Amino acid sequence: MNLSRAGFLKGVLVILLGVAAVVHKPWTYLPPEWNPWAPLSITHEMTQVTRWKLAQLQQAPESCVAVLEAAPEGWVDYLDLEDYTPEKGCPLTNVVRVRSSGLEFNAPFTVTCPMLVAWVMFERQQLQPLALEHLDSEVSRVDHFGSFACRNIYHRQNARRSQHASANAFDVAALRLDNGQQISVLRDWDNSEAPAKSTFLKAVHASACGYFGTVLGPDYNQPHENHFHFDASGFGFCR
Repeated sequence: MNLSRAGFLKGVLVILLGVAAVVHKPWTYLPPEWNPWAPLSITHEMTQVTRWKLAQLQQAPESCVAVLEAAPEGWVDYLDLEDYTPEKGCPLTNVVRVRSSGLEFNAPFTVTCPMLVAWVMFERQQLQPLALEHLDSEVSRVDHFGSFACRNIYHRQNARRSQHASANAFDVAALRLDNGQQISVLRDWDNSEAPAKSTFLKAVHASACGYFGTVLGPDYNQPHENHFHFDASGFGFCR
């Protein structure tokens, strides 16, 4: 077989494969969490494709709100906000006001819509199952240090803007369970007298790395000894 004929047959094969793909649409047989063309649902399992879809919501406010609107009843209570600038130099876009999710918060907070989607998925798929596994009770409340703060990282004058400056971060300090237990990041991260709490917190930290772009905790540095920092920047920076 000469080269010209081989090239011709190769071209025909490519065309036939393309036609077959258009006719049979093999991607429609993929589970939605693995199908890049399927709309994101807050109920989807977290996969690499799901994480990619989450990242796309950063530039698609209407699509993000649609994901929240389609959430099962009782999963999240929020108010969609118009873009605004609460403090000079820190405009907020694609943000929502969160009142509650499947659990309570010590105070309402404003956060980017994609962060809320990631949080609710994390809460349902990891946080609550881990609490049942390690502490025999579900989480009922999250005590947090807030989300928005118009500042640079570590309040340094010449540093870059913190993710908190765009409300793209959320700091979790403690968790309260249905059975009355309280788990504090500061007290229980290395609590040898309550090893189940320590194990639970470390499992929460590790699993969060699959849902948020950046996850920081007590082992990262002293400023994070009393809370977990979750934000939607980057991809897989977990310390």
